[in-house]
Amino acid sequence: MKENAGLKHKKLFLFDIDGTLAVGDTLLDGSRQILEYIDSIGGRSCFITNNSTKSGSDYVERFRKVFHLKTSEEQFITSGYMTLRFLLSNFMNRKIYVLGTSSFIAELRRNGLDITEVCEEGIACAVAAYDSELNYDKLTQASKVLLTMDVPFYGTNPDLRCPIDFGFVPDCGAICRMLTDTTDKEPVYLGKPNGEVISLCLERFGFSKEETLVVGDRLYTDIACGINGGVDSCVLFTGEAKPEDMKNTKYPADYAFDNVRQLWQACQGIDR
Repeated sequence: MKENAGLKHKKLFLFDIDGTLAVGDTLLDGSRQILEYIDSIGGRSCFITNNSTKSGSDYVERFRKVFHLKTSEEQFITSGYMTLRFLLSNFMNRKIYVLGTSSFIAELRRNGLDITEVCEEGIACAVAAYDSELNYDKLTQASKVLLTMDVPFYGTNPDLRCPIDFGFVPDCGAICRMLTDTTDKEPVYLGKPNGEVISLCLERFGFSKEETLVVGDRLYTDIACGINGGVDSCVLFTGEAKPEDMKNTKYPADYAFDNVRQLWQACQGIDR
């Protein structure tokens, strides 16, 4: 663990959202204050989320309506966006099977990708995303693609649980585990912890790695993303990770706090 004094030099904060800054429609105590602090020091906040069901414009509207926070679309980098970038670069003009929400599939199609939701000839790759509209027919179609076609398998993100008001529901990683247990095919994940997320943020906002901090509530996605991207990371124990998880993890955070308010205080040099 690093000394908290190092936080005073951070300018680019890459926040997870669900379980870190908010749970459902509730903004966690200290979230508004740390975002205001970052603006006051000439820094930038970026929100790197593995939720693929919403676009950047959707998040801008949600932050405005629900949290009463003004943001811009460039501040949001979702696993859906990272997946879109990857597919446009590698599978343009080729047929792509996707298991995901109707809004996610519509976004891919709006960007010119040839998407199918059924097992059919000519599929070049298979993609699974978090799907709040999941049903058994979708799982059957995905299993058929993976078992009958020799195509690469991608997942938007490896998160096992998605935080909601009463606790958690299955996330993309849990859906992919079902498919892996059924087909023995392992996905390559395109969102966090892929270090490309960090590279994109650094390029977009112009800060150095030394000025950058990843903040999240999961060790195997948020903190691993910081490690893979070569920047410092901070875990908050407001979501999936617990203090005892830090003892034997492969993804040790540089900083750890019980909540975002404590991080905000530490950035200002205030003792807990």
